[in-house]
Amino acid sequence: MYDWANSAFATTVMAGFFPVFFKQYFSYGIDINMSTAILGFGNSIASLLVAIMAPVLGAIADRGSARKRFLIYFAYFGVLMTASLFMVQKGHWAWAIFSYAMGIIGFSGANIFYDSLLCEVADDNSLDRVSSLGFAMGYLGGGLLFLLNVLMVLMPAKFGLSDAAAAIRFSFITVALWWGGFTVFTIVWVPEEKRGKFLQSSRSTITEGFSRFICTLKEIRQFRTVFWFLVAYWFYIDGVNTIIRMAVDYGISLGFASNDLIISLLIVQFVGFPFALIFGKLGQIWGARRSIYLAISIYMFITLWGAMMNSKEEFYMLAVFIGMAQGGIQALSRSFYAGLIPKNRSAEFFGFYNMAGKFAAILGPAMIGVVGLVARRVLMPAFPTPGQIESVGRIASRCSIVSVLALFIIGGVLFSMVDENKGAHKSEHRTSNIER
Repeated sequence: MYDWANSAFATTVMAGFFPVFFKQYFSYGIDINMSTAILGFGNSIASLLVAIMAPVLGAIADRGSARKRFLIYFAYFGVLMTASLFMVQKGHWAWAIFSYAMGIIGFSGANIFYDSLLCEVADDNSLDRVSSLGFAMGYLGGGLLFLLNVLMVLMPAKFGLSDAAAAIRFSFITVALWWGGFTVFTIVWVPEEKRGKFLQSSRSTITEGFSRFICTLKEIRQFRTVFWFLVAYWFYIDGVNTIIRMAVDYGISLGFASNDLIISLLIVQFVGFPFALIFGKLGQIWGARRSIYLAISIYMFITLWGAMMNSKEEFYMLAVFIGMAQGGIQALSRSFYAGLIPKNRSAEFFGFYNMAGKFAAILGPAMIGVVGLVARRVLMPAFPTPGQIESVGRIASRCSIVSVLALFIIGGVLFSMVDENKGAHKSEHRTSNIER
């Protein structure tokens, strides 16, 4: 149910309305490549802050069995920041990117502790199924609210709203209410085994967190399988996160209408629901490793096709392929990693997992922004007329999306170095040593 709750932010805000609204409303009057760069850098800075905090907070949460407590803190901080987007006015891009970045911190920070609770509610045989079910519920819940938000934008008068802009601003309120409301189910229903006493002193808490972080950092290098998985995951999930956060912005840069992009996002959600379940079944029958490779291959195809597409129909087909692979690669990566780590220190190790994911989200969007700006600068002298300048922006955008392909290739190669059987054995051995 927490996937159902927080996916409203991922869908309506991160992937859907915010990139469109930032381009056309919050950053009104700014060059399209510059607004892309600002959006990319905003995503990157927020991800960097979460990446720095993740392992330390995970160590603190494990020490005092406070994973649910931290989940609540971050989730409702994200809820507050999402609601604050309603108050940002046209052209105030700095306030918009600040509230958005803080919302990402709340969303991503809560996920550290949510992911770690997977080890509490599923045994080794059901990790793939439970993780995939969570993502499937997220696609369905996020998709249903997003569909309502889209109808609000298309028919604002029927909802008592003045225009589409007012509808998008009000949609941020609906996301906050949805996210905050359904999080209550997780608070009430999900158990957490008590393993220690939460430190009341803020100074001792932080000191303990850093101490555990340094200890785990040293140990994780001895878990070679865990280490290589995190490196591989860092690269390929970077490509996934970049496409999630920048796809709509990319479509706008190519000249597609906002409604076409919103329809594509709805396709992703409702295709993603059954395919997340299908990948969960594949993980049980075919193995998580092969299923992850399949998803990486689909994303490589998506990236190449995306760099060459010209029509909205192609964008719709790309949305189908993204929906097929997105939930599967996320769910199986989470369950694959859960099978490698010591169960009694899941928040610590998922802190590193989320750190890898957030550092990945730094590189990809920033790379798209930099490549787009550099390509525009290189191509501009060759296309001097006003009409050609618009074409330069689109060519630069295509160059930027091609750069994402390298992330999937590197991630796939490094993933081949991961031996899940050896990783599980070392995790169990190390855990028994610690307990002794």
